[in-house]
Amino acid sequence: MLVDQLGRPLRDLRISVTDRCNLRCTYCMPADVFGPDYAFLPRAELLSFEEIERLARAFVNLGVSKLRVTGGEPTLRRDLPDLIRRLSGIGGVQDIAMTTNGLLLPRMAADLKAAGLDRVTVSIDSLDPEVFGRMNGLGTHPQRVLDGIEAALTAGLGVKINTVVQRGVNDAGLRGLWLALRDLAPVRFIEFMDVGNHNGWNMDSVVPSREVLARLAGDDLRFTPVNPEYRGEVAARHTDGQGHEVGLISSVTAPFCGDCSRARISAVGTLYSCLFASGGTDLRGPMRGTPGQAALDDAGLEALIAGVWRERRDRYSEERGELTAASREARAGKVEMSHIGG
Repeated sequence: MLVDQLGRPLRDLRISVTDRCNLRCTYCMPADVFGPDYAFLPRAELLSFEEIERLARAFVNLGVSKLRVTGGEPTLRRDLPDLIRRLSGIGGVQDIAMTTNGLLLPRMAADLKAAGLDRVTVSIDSLDPEVFGRMNGLGTHPQRVLDGIEAALTAGLGVKINTVVQRGVNDAGLRGLWLALRDLAPVRFIEFMDVGNHNGWNMDSVVPSREVLARLAGDDLRFTPVNPEYRGEVAARHTDGQGHEVGLISSVTAPFCGDCSRARISAVGTLYSCLFASGGTDLRGPMRGTPGQAALDDAGLEALIAGVWRERRDRYSEERGELTAASREARAGKVEMSHIGG
């Protein structure tokens, strides 16, 4: 079994298919940075579907069993169901998921399901139109996301709902959001993380998961912890008395680096071994070949990937609390969320 320096196996692959998005969420792609003049990647630099399929096969041969398609916003990638169809044809893949803001699901969910997509994780940070509009940067109404969730459920896709929690921004509406959505799908609350370089993260903006759970419970609910289904499960799951599930993703206050089995590929084919990485390994160049250097065959590609994973030591979330302000500044330049998804 392929493991890294800390004994962590390679089990999950997250594949970004675009750096573009149709929202400007303040914690991911703030509008003052990713404005109308921002230079997004030209199409020729993106991995083709053939290249993505080839990479996915290589990772599956090395032990990956779960694939997740991300962005940016993956539904903006033209002919996305064709890619899902390719990925679903890879033997050994047990699960294909996608992270999305849900806006385009009303017209795409059925085709994605038919192509082989198993489930989606849909992000919605508030049901208050003013709060959500401010957080998504474009004034988009939450009903558009709710319509996307409904379309996914109607198509037969599994659905989870993600909410990023920021103190003083959307934390006042957490219980209302939970009560409104708990009958639709499991809701997961994510501590605000210092991903990328432009979201203005600071510890004062983090609402610890234990506080989130207390707010959800109020005076009338009691939550029971649920045992993890597998090693490396990111969300700590709880159920209320009626069986509704809530998940807590506590990367800041309760890091889970010790069981992290996820690799990430950016839209241009760079392999990152950590969500908070400041550098990665180019796979696109070796796959395509360069002047004076032939393209790698499948065995060579697998050897390159395996070599990166065997040397992996990443545990940024565990180290975050140990870093001084100066050392954090020295580590600035982390890859943007829009390039590798969540």
